[in-house]
Amino acid sequence: MLHNTDAHITTWVITLILFIVALFLHNSKNEKGFKIVHMVIRLFYILIIITGGLLFFNNQSLNPALYGVKMLVGLLVIAVMEMLLIRLKKGKGTGLFWVLFIILLLAVFYLGLRLPLGWHPFA
Repeated sequence: MLHNTDAHITTWVITLILFIVALFLHNSKNEKGFKIVHMVIRLFYILIIITGGLLFFNNQSLNPALYGVKMLVGLLVIAVMEMLLIRLKKGKGTGLFWVLFIILLLAVFYLGLRLPLGWHPFA
């Protein structure tokens, strides 16, 4: 059913853009706008999980361990993004979550590029 990554990548890109927009809205003290964008981001989390799950179940036979690790790391990225937004909203410290977010995001991009359906610039 889902044999290419177009829908998954599109949802990720839109989510990352909305995440940046939410950060700017929070910094400009626009709480209503922040809340609306945060809810839209949560919708996109669901879309990311659905498209990623379809990719996983349709393509895991190509490299099951790597697909499983990427799925786990991708879910952790979503969890850390949500924790960042919630902690920003509550005014709590976010330093550790920013470090985790950057490390996990780089890891999920690397794993995505290593998978058989990924982009292979140096192959």
